[in-house]
Amino acid sequence: MRILLIISVLFLLVACDNSAPSMALGSLERQRIALTATTNEVVVALPVAQGSMVSKGEVLVQLDDTLQKAHVTKALADVAQANANYEKLLKGAREEEIAAARAKVSGAKATLQESQANYRRIASMAKDNLASKANLDRSLASRDADAASLESAQEQLRELVAGSREEDIRFALANLDATEAVLLGEQKKLDDLTIRATRDGILDNLPWNLGERVTQGSPLAVVLAGKAPFARVYVPEPYRVKINIDDSLWVYVDGIDEPIEGRVTWIANEPAFTPYYALNQEERARLMYLAEVQLPDSSVSLPSGVPAQVAMP
Repeated sequence: MRILLIISVLFLLVACDNSAPSMALGSLERQRIALTATTNEVVVALPVAQGSMVSKGEVLVQLDDTLQKAHVTKALADVAQANANYEKLLKGAREEEIAAARAKVSGAKATLQESQANYRRIASMAKDNLASKANLDRSLASRDADAASLESAQEQLRELVAGSREEDIRFALANLDATEAVLLGEQKKLDDLTIRATRDGILDNLPWNLGERVTQGSPLAVVLAGKAPFARVYVPEPYRVKINIDDSLWVYVDGIDEPIEGRVTWIANEPAFTPYYALNQEERARLMYLAEVQLPDSSVSLPSGVPAQVAMP
């Protein structure tokens, strides 16, 4: 009788072992996209309600952009100024400026001729003791000054005719590029004050209220990206070698009678819990590997967070 009892217990244990669950447990999830604030500004508009479906590029949160628009306006003015200076150097002097410089040279020549004639006359008179040494020195200094003025006017004319130096043009071009780069940065900062959806999905959360001043780096909107959710489950260690990327598995969702066929999109190579080398053979069977099984687009209406099970192959 005792032997029969022992055999019955053994059969019961085997039966319990054979009925071990072949399900990977987890829940339905979607990728969470957190859109953060790049500066400290006030929320001035929340055009989309929480829980709404959103499309890529749709405005979710608008921050006050008054100050940043002023920065962009200043950057635009700096670019215009740098561009005007570059074009001025590139074109060189105007015809009117060159004509004025030529007229100045002609005037300086006439003045020098008069000074030379005056010096010769006084020098001749000084030989006959009809002019003082002081008058002779003054006429000589006036002649030399007029000669220097003529040379200066001629150099200015040559500078205008030759045009701008190549180094000055390159410097002006570099300055223009720098101001344009600053403008792009200011425009990017302005664009960042308008928080747009970066992917299609569901607007899950708006942490800040209208009129609040946000803190830099804090999330302004959280979007659950993608159409249908995926099942994030823990695969038991004995089934890890049987599962590969793109395998089809049946997903059972609480509240839905029929299973849904999903596709394995990712499975971890490392166990989620204690490393395998620290466990014996019996304990290794309890290791779990995190995996994601994508549901088809027909499951778009399923909410995130619902418990789900995936049947093991």
